[in-house]
Amino acid sequence: MITFVDLFCGGGLGGRGAVAAGAKPILAVDAWNIATDTYKSNFPEAEVICSPIEALDPWAMAKKHHPDVLLTSPECTSHSIARGAKPGCERSKETAIGIIPWIEAMEPRWLIVENVNRMKKWGRHNELVSSIESYGYTVNDLFLNAADFGAPQSRRRMFLVCDRKGSVITQEGLISLHKRASKTARSIIDWSGKYQSRPLYTSNRAKATIERAERAISEIGRKKDFIIVYYGSDYAGGWQSLDSPLRTVTTLDRFGLVTWRGDTPYLRMLQPPELLKAMGAGSNHKLPHGSRRDKVKLCGNGVCSPVMEMIFKKITLVESQEMGLAC
Repeated sequence: MITFVDLFCGGGLGGRGAVAAGAKPILAVDAWNIATDTYKSNFPEAEVICSPIEALDPWAMAKKHHPDVLLTSPECTSHSIARGAKPGCERSKETAIGIIPWIEAMEPRWLIVENVNRMKKWGRHNELVSSIESYGYTVNDLFLNAADFGAPQSRRRMFLVCDRKGSVITQEGLISLHKRASKTARSIIDWSGKYQSRPLYTSNRAKATIERAERAISEIGRKKDFIIVYYGSDYAGGWQSLDSPLRTVTTLDRFGLVTWRGDTPYLRMLQPPELLKAMGAGSNHKLPHGSRRDKVKLCGNGVCSPVMEMIFKKITLVESQEMGLAC
């Protein structure tokens, strides 16, 4: 069985994908207690530590844990386009460089680094890649969209998939491993009526919200459900169809669902269980800790499970093929 250490583990959404591929988490680290509590609830067999990675001794950890894969998702907020014009925090970005001592101490065959694609514009990105290569890794620098892997979300991320034995891994090769049909935002919605909506037109509704809704209604017509998109750079009028993958889930409450009762439009925000579906985590992954806001943040900070599942399936396939050749 493939084992992995999960740094910047979040609520375990990437880990869920790895487990779905047959891998086993042995250690997980994150600086946010809500994330580590969530991870432990989902993977009780793993050692889970709430701490910044730089506060831990990776050589001490390596005495207990010898992973096949070091899975890392360094802090992405200072790279993300969602920050708009705000300047990035160099210290935040350098959490990526902080994985180097862990590589040196644990000497895993495989290393995975996930982050937003804009990380490539960071001045030290090439330094990070060169540092990884100096430990004998072949670095496959990939740009993957979760929607291509059967997740009901358009979420484009950078993945460095690195192998000490020189494996060449491509986007096309990973996509070819999955047999899932594409999914739309409609598939994540809870249509049971469990979550209460309010009329779109109320006295305290923000003018910008009304304008987003009216642009959508003008485009698709009345009595057709759709999603309002808040925050971030938006070039599509502030709304999206339910018949395409959900746009990128962020750490903020970003999506409002407009439905109809007769000729009257109603609005509610998408809820954490719906966002969790958009992350592709599956019904066996739970978010039992934290406030609603915390749960939205856990989803927005996560790695779409189907993408990580395919990466780990590829790793397993490579190792199986090597064992077959050895025999």
